[in-house]
Amino acid sequence: MDISQEVRSLRDEMGMNRREFCDYYAIPYRTMVDWEAGKRKMPEYLLRLMEYKARMERMIIAEDR
Repeated sequence: MDISQEVRSLRDEMGMNRREFCDYYAIPYRTMVDWEAGKRKMPEYLLRLMEYKARMERMIIAEDR
């Protein structure tokens, strides 16, 4: 799976729209749009940290990842 798809998948698993996700992680909205569109490449370590934070704070709804 492409990293842009993975970040979208994480957001979907958390049950958040883009704005909520950006607010939760303090990420600029435009950056998130570019990551999901594949215009900018999100660092892989950042995705792992975001997933870790979501799991520790029990924000992930789906447990199939």
